[in-house]
This record gives sequence, structure tokens and C-alpha cells, in this order.
Amino acid sequence: MANISKITAAVLVIITVVLCGCGKSKEKKLDEKVVTIADRDKTRLLNKIEKKYENPEAHYQLGKLYHADGLWDKAEFEFNVAMGFDPVHRRAQAAMVRTLQDGGNDTRAKLLAEIYMNQASSSAEASLLLGQAFQKELLDDYALACYQQAQALAPSSAALYKQIGYYYLSKKDIVRAEENLRRSFQIDPYQAEVAGELGRMGIMVQVPRKTQKNTKKLDKMINEPKEDK
Repeated sequence: MANISKITAAVLVIITVVLCGCGKSKEKKLDEKVVTIADRDKTRLLNKIEKKYENPEAHYQLGKLYHADGLWDKAEFEFNVAMGFDPVHRRAQAAMVRTLQDGGNDTRAKLLAEIYMNQASSSAEASLLLGQAFQKELLDDYALACYQQAQALAPSSAALYKQIGYYYLSKKDIVRAEENLRRSFQIDPYQAEVAGELGRMGIMVQVPRKTQKNTKKLDKMINEPKEDK
């Protein structure tokens, strides 16, 4: 009986070792697969850069990969190169601010964010694009500042009120979202998407029916000589 117990215990130990080994093997294969995908993306971008170094988008994407790996210095270098070839690469600007923040350099991050916003301050479009880039990097305070800067430059833009409305909606600030979406719809009532969003908030609005103003087809029908029947 004792021998049977010893054999059973030994078998259990062997099974446990095998199962653990399989688990570790699967984890190792998964890790290798992830690393391979990341390395492949980096290799692809490095090849692009080797063929054409003055490719700002490739440098930006490579910087994003370095940022994901926590390689702040390498990411910062690539974003700087991207902006060197494209000084208004808004996504690279926002990514640079995010990289500096994540790397613990908050003071420089704030300084650069203010510089980029100042550079965009003469154009509503530039301010909007920079705001969208900041929002993509989850830099919400800077994003909102850019949207408001754009709105000051183009106070009659339905698109800007819509953008700000959706920004507040993403933050669950329904009051401010409604306020901006309402204003957007007042400026341009032919926005079915905005009307639908307001409807989901319980605010009933109606998109006006467009009337046909071009009468050329009608004039042609009337003025064509009639065939005798």
C-alpha cells in the first residue's frame, strides 16, 4: 500500500512538472510573438528611414514605438527629427509633450506645449489639429485649450462647436456637451449626426429639408417643343 502511494505521488509530481513546463512554454512563445511583431514594425520603419531619411511620418511612428517601450530619449529624438522635416507635424508635437511627461520632465513638457499652442494661435485649423493630437495623447487640458483657441479665431464655426461638444461628451460632461452641440446645430441645422446626438440627450431637433434651387431641368422640360400627338 505504501509503495502504491509513493508511485501515485511520483506520478502527480511528474504531471505537475509537465503542465508547468507547457504553461511556461506557451508564455514564452507568446512573448516571443509579441517581441517579433514589435521588432518587425521597427525594422520596417528603419528600412523606410534608410531609403528616405527625410520621412517625418516614419520618424514619428518609430518614436511612438520607442515611447511604448519606455525609451524616452529615443522617442524624443525621433519626434524631433519628424518635426525637423515637418515643423507643423501636430501629432509629433503632442507625442513629444506626452513623452516628456511620461519621462518625468513635466516642466519642459509644459513649456513645449505652450510653444506649440502659440505657434498654432494664428490659425483656427492649426489649433484644431493640435487639439485633436493632444486629445489622442490623452492630454485633455491642452486639447481643450487648443479647441477654445480655435473657437476664439472662428466663433461662427459649427464644426468647432461640434468638436468641443464631442470632447465634453467623451468626458461625461453632458451639460457642456449639450450647450456646444446645440450651438453647432443652430449655426448649421443640416447636421444629421449632431441632431441624432441631441436626440439621444432627449432634445428633439429636426434637420430641415433641403429645397431644390436649381431649376435648369424644370426649365428645359417646360421649354422643350412638344411633339404633336
